[in-house]
Amino acid sequence: MKTKLSPALAVLALLLGAAGAQADDAAIRKALAERMPNLPKIDEIQKTAIPGLYEVRLGAEIIYADEQGQYLVFGELFDTKSRANLTQARIEKLTAFEFAKLPLKDSIPIKQGSGARKMAVFVDPNCGYCKRFERDLAALKNVTIYTFLYPILGPDSNTKSRDIWCAKDPGKAWRDWMIGEKLPPSVGDAKCDADALGRNVALGQKHRVQGTPAAVFEDGSRLPGAVPLDRLEQQLAKSSRS
Repeated sequence: MKTKLSPALAVLALLLGAAGAQADDAAIRKALAERMPNLPKIDEIQKTAIPGLYEVRLGAEIIYADEQGQYLVFGELFDTKSRANLTQARIEKLTAFEFAKLPLKDSIPIKQGSGARKMAVFVDPNCGYCKRFERDLAALKNVTIYTFLYPILGPDSNTKSRDIWCAKDPGKAWRDWMIGEKLPPSVGDAKCDADALGRNVALGQKHRVQGTPAAVFEDGSRLPGAVPLDRLEQQLAKSSRS
């Protein structure tokens, strides 16, 4: 028969548990700092469902350690009963987008029709799949597309992105290049605030945007790759209902 703790004992148990977790947190941090000084900064340590195993979060990366930080486990944690990849689920939660918090000032907004539906895309001007994707985006009705220039394919991607971002009409310049193969005039050494490009790269890396194109929708869902038009329509309809 299970004994029910009095309220006072229950509170004490919680406090002791919290103190134990803090002690383990400190022990893990101390051991890893001393033994693995080149390890990236530890952002968070928390217990897993497995006794004695702790999740150690390094930015958006997850590794695991014992309660003393003597052993590390690199890999994914699975729940065989639910068949869930717990590591992947945790990373997806950590890197999820909140559409309302996207820095839209760093994007190129392209309004089509009423613009009522909304989505964001991370794209590189030298990405062939992005060019194919742009044609499908241009066919969407009643949508506002927030285009985040994401120059990750090399120095020329950054040059083209800067020329497009600094053009008189960035939206037109973007479409002219991606669909018409016509670049805007080179900015060269002209003064232009293109710091948004660096912020976009940092934003994408934070949320693990590892390739282009990548689409993000109002409900926080995302689709990687040059998905076809009908798939885009389905996701837009779903996200607008959420």
